[in-house]
Amino acid sequence: MDYYVLTLFPKMIEACISTSITGRAINNGYISMTSVNIRDYSTDRHKHVDDYPYGGGAGMVMQAEPIYRACEDIKMRTKKKPRIIYMTPQGRVFDQSIAKELAGEEELVFLCGHYEGIDERAIELEVTDCLSIGDYVLTGGELAALVVIDAVSRMVPGVLSNEESGISESFENNLLEYPQYTRPEEFMGMKVPEILLSGHHANIEKWRRQQSLLRTAESRPDLLKKADLDKKDMDYLKNNIKNLQL
Repeated sequence: MDYYVLTLFPKMIEACISTSITGRAINNGYISMTSVNIRDYSTDRHKHVDDYPYGGGAGMVMQAEPIYRACEDIKMRTKKKPRIIYMTPQGRVFDQSIAKELAGEEELVFLCGHYEGIDERAIELEVTDCLSIGDYVLTGGELAALVVIDAVSRMVPGVLSNEESGISESFENNLLEYPQYTRPEEFMGMKVPEILLSGHHANIEKWRRQQSLLRTAESRPDLLKKADLDKKDMDYLKNNIKNLQL
């Protein structure tokens, strides 16, 4: 997976992406990252990339031309038009299913806005997808892009050291993850559930499934409507959750 991030703050992207799992994935060649400074595509001698909005209003708007020129340059590098994702509260709300979808691409380009946004013409000319990470406003799109990149990268084969880590986490099958424990066996008077010490793998898997069902029903009941539940799951929920509504 090759990522390109169009930003006014390349160092912000580079500092975050070079650490932890994504940093290791870059070193191992599973993903690559190119941060593209939008200012480099400004024709203004002072490298301005913003101006006052037509119609008045507070703040500044990023100009269409530098963004357009940057996107066209990336298309020349990739020799095709990759998916260009604009991070905006107006986009589709990002979730695990979108992460899986995007992980199937060879290249992804992220456009990070700043100030009061970007000129609509740049969006119409270049952007293929608009994504949001939630109903709130950030200073710029960099943090949002990093969230998406991190989630997508986990779906890229080879990135995770244990392949199961990518398929047994929260939101897989629209269920939250079960509780996890490690050593010591007892801490502050709290013991690890006996079932996890039993060595009986079938019973452990059953317990984990039930815990995922309970957590989802209690914390995110909306997810259960989309989850793949069988009769045993339904019976367990009905017997353990009052006023269950599906």
